[in-house]
Amino acid sequence: MKTRAKKAPRLGEQPREWLPARRWLPTYQRKWLRGDLVAGAVVAALAIPQSLGYASIAGLPVQVGLYSLPTVLICYALLGTSRKLIVGPVSTVALLTGSLIVGFRPANEAEAMALAAGMAITAGLLLMLASVLHIGWVAEFLSKPIVTGFVLGLTILVIIGELPNVLGIPVPPGDVLSRINDLVTGLDLIHPQTVVVGVVCLALMFGGTKLAPRIPWALVTLLVGLVASNLLDLAADGVAVVGEVPQGLPTPALPGIPLSDWAQVVLAGAAVAFVGLAEGLSAARLYATEDARVDTSQELLATGVGNISSGIFGGFGVAGSLSKTATVDRAGGRTQVAGLTTAALALATILVLAPLLSALPKATLSAIVIHAVWGLLDFKSMRRYAGLRRNDIVAATVAAVGVLAFGPLQGLLLAIALSVLGLVYRSSRVDVEVMGRVPGEKAAWGGMRNHPERKQVDGILVLRVDVPLFWVNSASVKDAILARVDGAREWTDHEIVAVIVDIEGTNQIDTTTVDMLDSLLAALRERCIDLYLVRVMYPVRIVLRRAGFVAKIGEDHMWHSISQGSREARIHYGLKDGVADGLGGYDSSAEEHEERIVPRYFADSTNDETEESPEPQDAPDPAADQAVDVVESPEDQPGPVRTPEDGPEPDGTTTAGS
Repeated sequence: MKTRAKKAPRLGEQPREWLPARRWLPTYQRKWLRGDLVAGAVVAALAIPQSLGYASIAGLPVQVGLYSLPTVLICYALLGTSRKLIVGPVSTVALLTGSLIVGFRPANEAEAMALAAGMAITAGLLLMLASVLHIGWVAEFLSKPIVTGFVLGLTILVIIGELPNVLGIPVPPGDVLSRINDLVTGLDLIHPQTVVVGVVCLALMFGGTKLAPRIPWALVTLLVGLVASNLLDLAADGVAVVGEVPQGLPTPALPGIPLSDWAQVVLAGAAVAFVGLAEGLSAARLYATEDARVDTSQELLATGVGNISSGIFGGFGVAGSLSKTATVDRAGGRTQVAGLTTAALALATILVLAPLLSALPKATLSAIVIHAVWGLLDFKSMRRYAGLRRNDIVAATVAAVGVLAFGPLQGLLLAIALSVLGLVYRSSRVDVEVMGRVPGEKAAWGGMRNHPERKQVDGILVLRVDVPLFWVNSASVKDAILARVDGAREWTDHEIVAVIVDIEGTNQIDTTTVDMLDSLLAALRERCIDLYLVRVMYPVRIVLRRAGFVAKIGEDHMWHSISQGSREARIHYGLKDGVADGLGGYDSSAEEHEERIVPRYFADSTNDETEESPEPQDAPDPAADQAVDVVESPEDQPGPVRTPEDGPEPDGTTTAGS
């Protein structure tokens, strides 16, 4: 009769806290207030000008950037698990949003704003769905080289897109090559006054940041541009300004997007969510503390709600900002009170100061934007990838070139596809290592390659599969094992009677691999060779037992250590502890010093709730098997127990243990 095993909590699993603010608000200390208020004000001085610029990057009216701040910060303060993370418009998401909007070819600003809001809402819903399904791990497909290349391509697009505003050259929207062509051919249309404004603002941003990095130069540059524009009446001289900025927050509403466009909007929203998730989680984890660990699922929920609130109030996609979070940390902020302070100041700007922004030169905004994204031109990392690993530089280059040649969404999908293919390819490159006992080490086994001093038992071939077994590589692994077996006569005079395969690298197993093991067992038996599996993870044992493979191979042919499998095979076939040179020798003296096996991995009952409770030998312990390449526990561990009722062993003997 089978008994249902009690479900055990997963490692690190904690009860879900749907409102994390309840954790830190009751413990808030008065002495933290000053630091939080100062940090919030400093972040506001950075976030407000940047939000205006990021809206410009996205090809949207500047007020859209402001709409993406207050409610987002409030939502995250209540729902987020990081005490310092600042969520709002970020350069990467703004870059992506702007590039995606161009693909829709909106007829006017109203359509562009609706599309941006629709992407934000869609991204938010997808992030919430990912939270419910606990699939935040999908962001891991965006490796660092891919993100570096992707952002590099987007940054080049942004700088190319902002240069016309700095030079005063009218350049219509289009792909990167057409914009470069229009920029080069239109150099005779440069507007001198605009160039002066742009150069002065660029000098303030780059020079000021270098000389006095603690000063909020984005705010200083914005104020200088506003004052100069009003005093000198720059608009009358032909300098382009942002124009009328409405006062107050818009009424919450869903964007008016034609039904035929929603499929493309959902796809674009998925890209926004994907990129925003990768950046936001990186920032949250970097500034996590011991008393405020980051819960990935809750972060997805908080950021998802933030994106939805941004879209409903007319904003665009948001994510956690590394630069603004770093600013909070440097300014002494301790909690999300800093974020709430930034939200209050942003709301005050929207409600009171918005009309004053109408005279702001577009060249000033472009200077702020170029400075904000300049640091994303990470050629240093590209050179590092080139020096370390060919696959990394290829992935980064493909992502960058893909963005420039095909657009951000297509470039991102191309880079991800390349990454997945690379992963599958590397997994398919199998390496089956011949193992031998390490002289002078207690129960230690290691690879024989370049180590002829390591010994094996005469008649027994020990192999280690150095990659996880799954459907992609199962056939290659079988072929590699059989090739090792068939080639053994080249280096040993002893007939191989048993093959021991170490599959520790596999913690899950699929049907294709089970069938491969069946086929391998049959092929070895045709050669009159016995098969032993060692270091078999509990989840793998369960599947093999369900598939009937354990019954075929025998419980006494599956062990927790190489040493135990070797000992069982020697006893079974009556092999003596003879000593030979090279690969054919066995060091019997090491046997005397082996310690008792400690199970390697705890049996996880959550993997099989209907399975009977496993025998003691099915519950391995992480403390065992440590050493050179592979360290094994001793061979005196009790193995599968046989009783007289079980019948005789294949050699005619009956045992009550190992």
